[in-house]
Amino acid sequence: MTRIEMTLNTRRRLFRTFTAAFALSLSLLTVIGHIPRVGPAAAAEPPANNHTPARPNVAKHGDGKDVPLFVDKIPAGYRDWKLISVAHEEGTLNSLGAILGNDVAIKAYRERKVPFPDGAIIAALHWRHTPSEENNKIFGRSQSFVAGPTTNVQFMVKDSKKYATTGGWGFGHFNERDGKPAETAVLNTCYACHKANKDRDLVFTRYAP
Repeated sequence: MTRIEMTLNTRRRLFRTFTAAFALSLSLLTVIGHIPRVGPAAAAEPPANNHTPARPNVAKHGDGKDVPLFVDKIPAGYRDWKLISVAHEEGTLNSLGAILGNDVAIKAYRERKVPFPDGAIIAALHWRHTPSEENNKIFGRSQSFVAGPTTNVQFMVKDSKKYATTGGWGFGHFNERDGKPAETAVLNTCYACHKANKDRDLVFTRYAP
């Protein structure tokens, strides 16, 4: 055998060895690819959860954004708004009330515009209906009643898109005007009551000229 033939034979053996090793590697990779992952790496991945926990007092519109059903902040400057009317509630409430409106609400009232435009805000301030002993001494008989301790302030904020689920109005109730909203059970009664007055855009109070 010549030196050239020996060199060729050696190359052929090396090629066959390399080909066999390559084929074995492909087989191992194929088998490993079908074995499910186990151990810490696999356990670290939690199962997919596509459900968002439900939150109270929140509605979802078509765009998927969360919108509060209720007014959760007292509108600034409400105490300087114009008077719409006054009210007295007896029974368990026993309250005196002053209903005020911002400029948008007052304009709608005076123009008798129903439904109210977006931006209108109505505030209802409530006090205990209390006899005035001081005044009654002067009058000589029991006839005078005045505003006693504050009880709450309530709001209706018109935003037909934001509060679409509650007739276009956002309702707010703040106990003793301390800035803290009432419990959900109280707030849920607002729209349930006002929706019966659809002909007047859910508003009970009439303008007192």
